[in-house]
Amino acid sequence: MSYITAFDGLLWLLVALAVFVFLQRLLHREIQAFFLILTRRPGVTQVLFALIFFPGVMLHELSHFLSAKLLGVWTGKFSLIPQAQPDGKLRLGYVETVSGGFVRDALIGAAPMVTGSLFVAYAAIVQMHILPLWDLMRSADWGSFWAILASVPKSPDFWLWFYLTFTISSTMMPSQSDRHAWLPLGFLIVGLVVAAILAGAGAWMLANLAPPFNRFLQALAMIFGLSGVLHILLILPFLLLHRILTRLTGVDVG
Repeated sequence: MSYITAFDGLLWLLVALAVFVFLQRLLHREIQAFFLILTRRPGVTQVLFALIFFPGVMLHELSHFLSAKLLGVWTGKFSLIPQAQPDGKLRLGYVETVSGGFVRDALIGAAPMVTGSLFVAYAAIVQMHILPLWDLMRSADWGSFWAILASVPKSPDFWLWFYLTFTISSTMMPSQSDRHAWLPLGFLIVGLVVAAILAGAGAWMLANLAPPFNRFLQALAMIFGLSGVLHILLILPFLLLHRILTRLTGVDVG
């Protein structure tokens, strides 16, 4: 088994993650543009945007808070009130923590992605039954894909789970401040792996550790892929609404 074959899940994850981040930013921009054209008031637009994503923001910040408590890191102010930043971006919430070292800081920063991914997996697999869509998308069987997709909304409480999955997946990505400790932790992990390979443990790791780790990467890719599908389903109507409002009002925002 080659290293490329052993870690093909990494390729799937990178592709799914890149597509998801692009779709997330596009959808957020279209939602804000729609409300801004509709209300002509940036403050109202920010409030409406924050209300839509409130469940996801709450889980995001609670994940930071609880992981910090579990790791013994001091926490300060906790807020779920949206605040406009000097650079024009909107901060939907925050939790103040002191530094607990780069390992604990990295774990606290990654906590929302962990809890968000677990929720998306549970909602998609158990509640909405859309796991087969991932395999059909990977195999490009679009005929079956659209047929199964049409039957998915018949699941009990589908629209509630769809909304929660959308808002939580759309807000689970770590912010720049959440990722500040990832680089030193990454260097540490890479250093340990290189040291193990140089010590002669490469073949053992490839045979025993690589398969479960690769399955983990494939599972993450599936979660981001399914989240991307949900965003695509919402991007299309918001794009249409944006264009209709622009035509009716003669107002557009970039």
